[in-house]
Amino acid sequence: MGPEGVDVTRLLQEWRGGREEALERLMPLVYEELHLIASRHMAREWRVGALQTTALVSEAYLKLVGQRDVDWQNRAHFFAIAATLMRRILVDNARRDLRARHGGNSIPVSLDEMPGLAQPVSLDAVDALALDTALRKLEALDPDQARIVELRFFGGLTVEETAEVVGVSPATVKREWSLAKGWLYRELTGGSTTP
Repeated sequence: MGPEGVDVTRLLQEWRGGREEALERLMPLVYEELHLIASRHMAREWRVGALQTTALVSEAYLKLVGQRDVDWQNRAHFFAIAATLMRRILVDNARRDLRARHGGNSIPVSLDEMPGLAQPVSLDAVDALALDTALRKLEALDPDQARIVELRFFGGLTVEETAEVVGVSPATVKREWSLAKGWLYRELTGGSTTP
């Protein structure tokens, strides 16, 4: 972990311990990366009038501030929680829109950007709600694989950062990531085995 990672970890722990000024020093260190995570989410967002990247970062930030009781392990743990919160915000936003429009505009999510995807995905995009449903099914079957997908795909964490958060070796993350991607592909394409 580099000096920035050490600073983030130390500031998270100080903030949890009650030092409000630690949060003020923390935000400049994490804002850019939070914005990158949000940008990855928003790059998959095709609807006009949807949340903007800065709005997603702001909403996630407000939810993160509410997570004061979390036992922050390190920088990767912080960004893993941020990615989870952003995913939930987007899914909740999609559900609200669907309720408001009775089945109207959904949020497509491109799978082409999944790092290390063995073969190109033949779908241009999938609905955020369908992806969320598939991830929930995967979580019921294999919670570790679902967590790895969330950290790698939504959080943009590296294999090493993901291994640190999950508490397994990088080789295990690579293997589980590959299996999870295959399972999700089949789930999202209705069982098709060839892209």
